[in-house]
Amino acid sequence: MSTVLYEQKGQIGIMTINREKQLNALQITVLEDLSAVLDAVNLEEVRCLILTGAGKKSFVAGADIAEMNTLSQGEATAFSKKGNDILRKLEVFPIPVICAINGFCLGGGCELALSCDMRICAETAIFGQPEVGLGIMTGFGGSQRLPRLVGTGMAKELLYMGGKIDATEALRIGLVNHVYALDELLLEAEKMANKIAKNAPIAVRNTKKSIAKGLEVSLDEAIYVEAEIFGTCFETEDQKEGMGAFLDKRKPTGFVNK
Repeated sequence: MSTVLYEQKGQIGIMTINREKQLNALQITVLEDLSAVLDAVNLEEVRCLILTGAGKKSFVAGADIAEMNTLSQGEATAFSKKGNDILRKLEVFPIPVICAINGFCLGGGCELALSCDMRICAETAIFGQPEVGLGIMTGFGGSQRLPRLVGTGMAKELLYMGGKIDATEALRIGLVNHVYALDELLLEAEKMANKIAKNAPIAVRNTKKSIAKGLEVSLDEAIYVEAEIFGTCFETEDQKEGMGAFLDKRKPTGFVNK
């Protein structure tokens, strides 16, 4: 049985890390299954993804320490590179990915969440990068993505001290977008995903691409990157329908991703 379940509901897809008894701890098999699920997503139909964990206690409680414990230096480097390749695949996936964090979000789990476009969480969620207490550091991009998201000072505090923060603090520092009651979390994630799915897919995908490419260069270069990608939205059926509906003072009849 796959360690990552997938369900398509209309125009959204839901991926669930399925190791509830192990608090959904990451193994390389989990990451490989996640990669396989991404490969199988029907991008002609699906316009937004949700990533969550099975059960009510944990999104992902971290990497599987037993799997890492005996790694040599070379094996550890290879393990990190493979994990990073898969998390990067998630990060640059053409459509938005919403992470619905339903409990513990620690170590590799937090790094997995950081690779998503947006994060929402349950009131019970706990976040942290405890790697330094194990004699190691983040290996799946945490030392790179966390400073970009919450600022260098706060990221260094979390990474150097190896402590944990609750949902309220995660919201305050910008690690998550919203906090909900646990029983409402997935419903709210689906609402968010469906709102995204109603918009023109070409426009949403191009916006994601523009943000990603723009963050890699200077602002002077980034605004020209945006201009080029902006231009590709035109002469499409969705642009004609969207603007036509606005001028006709009606709602769009539906976007077709063309």
